[in-house]
Amino acid sequence: MINQLHDKLKTIQDAINYEIDQHYINATGKRTTFSNFIIENTKYLRKELDDSLELIKLISLFNSYPTQDISGRIQTIHKAQDILRDLYKNNKELLESNSNENKKNFAKQYYEKNLRKINAQYIKGVGPRISKLLNKLGVYSVHDLFHFFPRAYIDYQKQVPIKDLRLDEAVTIVAKIKGLGCYDPPKRKNLSIITFAIHDSTGKITISRFVSRKLSKIMTTQYKKQYPINTEVVCAGTVSYDKFTRSYSLSNASIEKVNQNDDSEASLNTSRIVPVYPLTEGITAELMRKATSNALQSHGELITETLPKEMLQEDKLLDLKTSIHQIHFPESHELCEIARSRLIFEEFFFMQLELAYRRYLTDKNRTGLALQDKSRGLIQSLLKALPFELTNAQKRVFNEIKSDLMSDKPMHRLLQGDVGSGKTIVALLTLLFAIENGFQTALMAPTEILVNQHVRKFREYLNPLGLEVAELTGSTPAKIKKDIYSSLQNDQIKIVVGTHALLQDEVMFKNLGLVIIDEQHRFGVKQRDELLKKGKNVERLFMTATPIPRTLALSIHGDLSLSEIDELPKGRIPIKTSVVQPWQRNKAFDLIKGEVAKGRQAYIVFPLIEESEKLSAKAAEVEFKELSKSILKDLKVGLLHGELSSKEKDAVMQKFVTREIDVLVTTTVIEVGMDVSNATVMMIENAERFGLSQLHQLRGRIGRGGDQAYCLLLPQHHFEEASKRLAIMTQTNNGFIISQEDLRIRGPGEFLGTKQSGLPELNLADLIRDVDILEKARTRAINIIKNNPDLSQYPILKNYLNQKEESYITAG
Repeated sequence: MINQLHDKLKTIQDAINYEIDQHYINATGKRTTFSNFIIENTKYLRKELDDSLELIKLISLFNSYPTQDISGRIQTIHKAQDILRDLYKNNKELLESNSNENKKNFAKQYYEKNLRKINAQYIKGVGPRISKLLNKLGVYSVHDLFHFFPRAYIDYQKQVPIKDLRLDEAVTIVAKIKGLGCYDPPKRKNLSIITFAIHDSTGKITISRFVSRKLSKIMTTQYKKQYPINTEVVCAGTVSYDKFTRSYSLSNASIEKVNQNDDSEASLNTSRIVPVYPLTEGITAELMRKATSNALQSHGELITETLPKEMLQEDKLLDLKTSIHQIHFPESHELCEIARSRLIFEEFFFMQLELAYRRYLTDKNRTGLALQDKSRGLIQSLLKALPFELTNAQKRVFNEIKSDLMSDKPMHRLLQGDVGSGKTIVALLTLLFAIENGFQTALMAPTEILVNQHVRKFREYLNPLGLEVAELTGSTPAKIKKDIYSSLQNDQIKIVVGTHALLQDEVMFKNLGLVIIDEQHRFGVKQRDELLKKGKNVERLFMTATPIPRTLALSIHGDLSLSEIDELPKGRIPIKTSVVQPWQRNKAFDLIKGEVAKGRQAYIVFPLIEESEKLSAKAAEVEFKELSKSILKDLKVGLLHGELSSKEKDAVMQKFVTREIDVLVTTTVIEVGMDVSNATVMMIENAERFGLSQLHQLRGRIGRGGDQAYCLLLPQHHFEEASKRLAIMTQTNNGFIISQEDLRIRGPGEFLGTKQSGLPELNLADLIRDVDILEKARTRAINIIKNNPDLSQYPILKNYLNQKEESYITAG
């Protein structure tokens, strides 16, 4: 009977877990609904257990379940779990005949153990109202609360008197509020600055808050109410110099009242290293600490280890349970850092494990082509015909690619280089290497402009060698498409360059051996893998014109080896970049007219407006008409934007190439793919709206012909942060330095754009600061998949990958 009770209670709990997974829809099975299923099984229990009252409650709960809304159903589920827990407690004697181990397992089965499924509202001190506020911070479950990490700490044990403060030091001070004022900067119409005057017995300091001017009165009133004069506060931040007040100030500072509540709450907020969390209106620092502390006390034992024991030992990592406790309420700075390192390692490790596993699945049924190096062939003929010598970086990278292609293992390589570093010629040499070995090749790019650019360059190099290059895009005429399809099937075409059009079913190769995917981050995983199906054991090379910092490249493309062309061709003159103030606009146009008078050409670029190409096109059209009638009326001005048809774009580009257009007014469609060596000036309007990497890409469209080139950045707004960013552009032409700075300033999300697929969700890790941990985690993940690809020796890791929603694509 005991086993039957076990089974019945477990059946009820399993059904509840399934309903939670289905998001409380009152799931329908083959025979009945979830709520009816629970009622039927509970009626069976009434015959065997003495807890009739509890079981009647359970039946009553689920009688009303079908008519409840989602909120009501969530509450019903949690009440049901409480009843199941009580049922176990009240029937201990019945279970005493069973072994201690079975009793322990039985107890665990009848209440929710999955921290992701326990609503945060059931934590002591939270409740439905606070829970809704926590939702704004992304905290829904106890698991979310445990992984809502502090952004900083206040160390009450290391307080510093104001007189002893030193510039750029991170400090904690205890002092009193002596004043609070609000200032509206005349040049910042949408901004107000609220300043706190903080004094202790040794000196004074200020803390400033930047708020919207619309909210300044409300915020000032709220702060005055929250922090009356002479309120004792603890402040933590970095010491800086405030030019406005001409005194020391605390940057990024937190301010809290010195806690005067009961001893248990005070122990969380004073006399220790105290966590500082990101907050939202209605959630105080004290409430956040108390909720986290209560959750750790009531549910901390349910934290289960996610990494194998041997990994913890070999890599000297703290266990997860201790790490969660120490990251929230550290006993020392050293323990806090050890906990942080373990949690960062875990984030990176699982990210890299997924990537390594994906690579394993992709290669499972594939082998490398094992190409042969030909001493005399197309490559040697091309190298002899080139009007320049390859740089050492180009030679090194090409040798890395050749080494991969000569292996019997599939190639996984990402080629990236700075603007103008010569990626195109390396790509072409790679294609020729496969052609020399009897294979057909393809290059896929995301835009017709970029495809057109590649085709033009390839034909320039290959026509003398008698090699045809086919171009296939959405706008290719039907008759030409038909001829290309036929020539690919009978092996007459060795190189085809195209857009997504290459993925169409009609495109069939006789012997496809190599695919190069340019600007690969603009294609989804499925699209990138689709071309592999058009041949047997097809090799792939990924290529990008946007230098990505190594840490970010490893995060997104951890399954790829990285080749970097970090050297520019000889004789390249650095582009002179300057920020142009509003009163200097006429001088900027004088520079454009002067360069055109020398026979050169120029671009004037407009940013994307509210993610809309239509709005950007209209802005460019308005400026084009204005400039054509006024300051540039004596020049030939052209217009290019994304709303033009492919045929219209090609016509404009051709006119610019043949110098029928002096100044091209354009949107960012020219960011990649435009290679007009005669263009020496680029004026970028509203420059503060671009990321540094995008500005660098745009700047790379000029200065390709050996003449001095000029990039003019015209910001519309002159915010301090924007000015600092644009200043970086004036200081260096190195794309790798710029991309690293761009990543540091904007973070990976903005750096890549929110639509970037494959961007890792990092909660605690920092891609710049934690590069050493990333490398360590990557090595560990790769070795595990290499030595035990099915993860049979690592059930914890196998379970993790099985639970991932991402579907891995086995190609070939």
